[in-house]
Amino acid sequence: MALHVRGAVLPDGDVRDLWLVGDRVTYEPVGGAETVSDGGFILPGLVDAHCHLGIAYGAKPIQSVDDARELAMIDRDAGVLALRDAGSPYPYPELDDEPGVPRLARAGRHVAAPRRYLRDIGVEVEPEDVAAAVTEQAKAGTGWVKLVGDWIDRGVGDLAPSWDAATMARAVEAAHAAGARAAVHTFSEEGVEIMVRAGVDSVEHGTGLTVDLVDEMARRGTALVPTMINIRTFGKIADQAREKFAGYADHMIALRDRFPSVVMAAYEAGVPIYVGTDAGGGIRHGLAAEEMLHLHEAGIPAVDVLAAASWRARDWLGFPGLVEGGPADLVVYDEDPRVDLRVVRAPRRIILRGAVVR
Repeated sequence: MALHVRGAVLPDGDVRDLWLVGDRVTYEPVGGAETVSDGGFILPGLVDAHCHLGIAYGAKPIQSVDDARELAMIDRDAGVLALRDAGSPYPYPELDDEPGVPRLARAGRHVAAPRRYLRDIGVEVEPEDVAAAVTEQAKAGTGWVKLVGDWIDRGVGDLAPSWDAATMARAVEAAHAAGARAAVHTFSEEGVEIMVRAGVDSVEHGTGLTVDLVDEMARRGTALVPTMINIRTFGKIADQAREKFAGYADHMIALRDRFPSVVMAAYEAGVPIYVGTDAGGGIRHGLAAEEMLHLHEAGIPAVDVLAAASWRARDWLGFPGLVEGGPADLVVYDEDPRVDLRVVRAPRRIILRGAVVR
């Protein structure tokens, strides 16, 4: 049966009627459709552009496809109807087209340097094997590869790039040759500069960004997924490391404290910014609304935060918004989230793939 929804459709805010026929949107009337929502503000389904369905809380790989599904449902029930898994140690392709599961864009396993990342999470490879590993992980994903661009180097007692610049450039080239886009985890100043200049497609976290580098990102069209929820945990990370690595601890605190200004510099430079929570590992799922509010607190206007979590993010991942013939994913809010962004915490109606979730 076709469904009918009426309300103010964002971003324009015009009051319109939508009909959902199967998994498609149409603006042409459909007789006999059931009205499931009348009034309120309609938004294309939200996106978490950086999460990990393959990593359980506590930074351990999940044990089954059921585990991944359970995590995805937490996000779905918060109105997040499309997810980009930015690196999974456990494959779950069975969920790609499963009804009731948010739309998925997946990377394979993280590609990391030996003993320079979380245990059991990534594929750890020497510099000469990085390009081949990227090619292999591109096959495991659905259009994305995840690179670990930097991590703590215990030999120097601080953050350091995972590999040299030439190796990182070959990694990005290998991803593109395999038809995938490359995302990079990076905290450090040196690591993020290497990866941006290597042509990476998206910077994850990006705490080491500078004003000059955000201009370069804007010129290249490189995206930033700030994961501000994650960055707020840097104090705990620093406390745990301070006894052995005091310089690293101080560096992490400094990166945390300057990060809101970094995000605003990127926004003002025109860098594409998308909402991502880094759920999985140390962050719970279902927190996209909180990440949106953190971006707003940093100074990004509410309407642009909504774009970063909805229609622009969906276009970026290949899941169009509420256009004729587009996917039937939407959330409805009682109040206008452009006026008070806090309403994104409580969607009144959620529809995924043309079916009412609630």
